[in-house]
Amino acid sequence: MENAIVIGVGGFFGAISRYGMALWIGERWGRIFPLGTLVINITGSFFIGLLMYLLAQRLLVNSLWRSLLVIGFLGAFTTFSTFEYETGNLIGDGELLFASINIVASVGFGFAALKLGELIARII
Repeated sequence: MENAIVIGVGGFFGAISRYGMALWIGERWGRIFPLGTLVINITGSFFIGLLMYLLAQRLLVNSLWRSLLVIGFLGAFTTFSTFEYETGNLIGDGELLFASINIVASVGFGFAALKLGELIARII
């Protein structure tokens, strides 16, 4: 139960941070291109890589920190960071085929699913 609460707290702050950052970037640089989402996804990917290594390899802190910062905060801030981390692990393990499939399937099928959802919503 403690882990779930810690993840929830991190998720709350991650979601609020994502909203605030996307709003700020959109107001500052416009919304023609989804720059806010791009910046959020890239920074989230950077921080998940940084924190997963630090928390698991260097600092060896209580696992609740990983739950709070990585699963909770970054999970709500961006799910793209998890995709990047898992793909990076596949590449690091020499699984280039699986990494390629993950990239193509996640982006391609994700976009197709988005369009299918839009289509169904328009039909309803």
